[in-house]
Amino acid sequence: MLTVDYDRLDLRPGMTVLDLGCGEGRHAFEAYRRGAHVVAVDWGQPEVETTKRWLGAIAEAGEAPSGTRYEVVRGDLLRLPFPDASVDRVMASEVLEHIPDDATAMAEIFRVLKPGGRAAVTVPRYGPERVCWALSDEYHANEGGHIRIYRGDVLRARLATAGLVPGASHHAHALHAPFWWLKCAVGVEKDSPPVRAYHRLLVWDLTHRPWLTRTAERLLDPLFGKSFVVYADKPTEPAAPAARTWSAGAGPADREPSAAAG
Repeated sequence: MLTVDYDRLDLRPGMTVLDLGCGEGRHAFEAYRRGAHVVAVDWGQPEVETTKRWLGAIAEAGEAPSGTRYEVVRGDLLRLPFPDASVDRVMASEVLEHIPDDATAMAEIFRVLKPGGRAAVTVPRYGPERVCWALSDEYHANEGGHIRIYRGDVLRARLATAGLVPGASHHAHALHAPFWWLKCAVGVEKDSPPVRAYHRLLVWDLTHRPWLTRTAERLLDPLFGKSFVVYADKPTEPAAPAARTWSAGAGPADREPSAAAG
């Protein structure tokens, strides 16, 4: 189940793509199959091991183009172990809502991207996520759980503050929103018959991709798609400093900001 649209990300063969908070590797796998040089990063050791194992299996099965490389790293998203301007694309899917210092994480995305590079950032959409929080504390109030809900305009503003230029956006996974509302209503850890039945529907949709559910989700995504996705570019040139306007009566202290001014 992919949240990122690789066409909007403009991912091309030979590019180096960084998958931050890769989890068990779903986005890294598709990028690798498309011929990108993939670097997947997660803090969890089990996630790193699973992603590495499956990327190896993809390589052995010949599902990735010849010469394509992959690497899986256990790392901190607040201190990425990569040089400045070293990757063409970054994917950060459903990870920023877990990080207390999201400003530093966004600054790291900006730092490692090459000028002209693009990032795809996905987070839970405000409306569907707010319903989940209202129905269940268990859903989010746990170690490593969601600590914030982003509004779309706030996420775009925070990415811009980090130096990125937010562009196109869309929503995804409308069929998953009612599933999580149901789980939150009956108990996140409870294996109830309605939850099992809905889960079977989602698995069937994922494996068979039938026209009916694919069309339904495409129509419903703008209304209550569970994920919000925004694509943001790193400028090819540093942004020019904002012009400063002086008042007619400005004195010398106004014209000479001190060296300590931030």
